[in-house]
Amino acid sequence: MAQNLARREELADAGLRVLAAQGARGLTHRAVDREARVPQGTTSNYFGSRDALLGALGSRIFERLAPAPEVLGSVGRLPTTLEQATAYLQDIVARTTQHPELTLALFELRLEAVRRPALAEILRVTLERNYTLDTEFHLQAGLPGGAQEVALLHYAVDGLLLDLLTVSINGRHDPQGMVRELANRILGASRSRPPA
Repeated sequence: MAQNLARREELADAGLRVLAAQGARGLTHRAVDREARVPQGTTSNYFGSRDALLGALGSRIFERLAPAPEVLGSVGRLPTTLEQATAYLQDIVARTTQHPELTLALFELRLEAVRRPALAEILRVTLERNYTLDTEFHLQAGLPGGAQEVALLHYAVDGLLLDLLTVSINGRHDPQGMVRELANRILGASRSRPPA
């Protein structure tokens, strides 16, 4: 049966809301049907297995969290400074905390993938593809640092997001200030090292 792309996205968005609110255990085809207010069986017609549904949710998260075209365009046109890289990172944190359900759903997917090898493979492909795109963008934009720094920024920002959106280690948050400090320490330090 031919599938409607808009309906597929609608179901994926409903699945993300269920996943963020109820965790992986609450995510079923029927729960997504209820959340999307569609006839029972609709979700299973679009996503034939639980792993297919979970994998589609992973892809949808990155589609929805993609930066606005003007943000991407401005990075390529402005001077390639630490300040420009910091502003781009601050935009990432602002986007991901503006839609906390998407980031929480991604954390849920990553935890569920530990227990589900088929999902782990689907999610690994999605995460690696997005990391590669991030690295290519960073290098093409001429931002400070290279692939290693992009990986370090991913690790650091993921930890910051986990702290911002779940139980905090200290409850004191200045996300923009923390991002500035992370950028200074990771990207600023890369400027003083010779290229690898």
